Amino acid sequence: MKATIAVLAGDGIGPEVTAQGVRVLQAVAAKFGHQIEFHEGLIGGCAIDKTGTALPPETTAMCKAADAVLLGAVGGPKWDDPNAAVRPEQGLLGIRRELGLFANLRPVTIHPKLVNASTLRPEVIKGVDLLVVRELTGGIYFGEKKREADYASDLCAYSGDEVRRVVRRAAEFARGRRKKLTSVDKANVLETSRLWRRVTEEVVRKEFPDITLEHILVDACAMYLVRKPASFDVIVTENMFGDILTDEASVLAGSMGLLPSASLGEGKRGLYEPIHGSAPDIAGKGIANPYATILSVAMLLRHSLGLEAEAVAIEKAVYGAVDRGVLPADIAPAGSAATAGFKAATTVEAGQAVVAAL
Repeated sequence: MKATIAVLAGDGIGPEVTAQGVRVLQAVAAKFGHQIEFHEGLIGGCAIDKTGTALPPETTAMCKAADAVLLGAVGGPKWDDPNAAVRPEQGLLGIRRELGLFANLRPVTIHPKLVNASTLRPEVIKGVDLLVVRELTGGIYFGEKKREADYASDLCAYSGDEVRRVVRRAAEFARGRRKKLTSVDKANVLETSRLWRRVTEEVVRKEFPDITLEHILVDACAMYLVRKPASFDVIVTENMFGDILTDEASVLAGSMGLLPSASLGEGKRGLYEPIHGSAPDIAGKGIANPYATILSVAMLLRHSLGLEAEAVAIEKAVYGAVDRGVLPADIAPAGSAATAGFKAATTVEAGQAVVAAL
């Protein structure tokens, strides 16, 4: 098949990890006989430096013309002034809005070889295989904002339609997995959560009667994620809750450097990125973990291009590289005995190991 991929490397380690993602895509194209064309664009801090805006119009146009978007990361200390009129994060929020991407998918699975990389006991994380579906374009992040000398406010608002479309997506994924959907809210306090709970009940009852639905409060979910994470199948929740819970869930796998994500809308076009940030402290050192980006590439092939066999091949290649001990520094074995004679893999070496496995 022929496909066009927009590549937004962004800031910090973004260019380093996306380079390995592109490298793997090129290897897959060669192996399976596809033609993939890549176009590069600016977003985030580097876009601010060159154009004065975090999301230049030409980047938006390029992404809308592509079949999928591969993103690195945005932000860094250089652009951290909270009073700045233009910030890198505006580019990320903007491209999600421009592409109509309302559902963010973040899968969490545990590789057996990396059980000890987690801060939790092995028996707690055994069997973890969950998917968080986070609403992406509503809620407090997009609500009306006001700040005065000694007062500030952020409006959290949702419509029934915004809730229906993301719950419907989450239920579809649950139907293809273990048929359990957990909806997370704060319905004991927030009116938006009461709407969320009512609409979720209606959607699942009418359209997905084969799905088991449970409601839990966000504080309870935060506790259960570290006490009994294997009890979850698919979690669906609103924007801010999902942002926080998915970062918490990353400790289950041992590192954010292992976890991919996909942002989807109504059509096939999606935006794919690792869940980690720009990590400016290690940018340029060649030690960033590219596995989350490469696994995001697998999600790109699966959800936007419909290439399931190719997606599975990449996932197996990543797990194969881990099995062979090709471990970047963030997931390298800890302790003097474990690390005797061990050398952490560089970003390029990890990418090469995946290509070799393919």
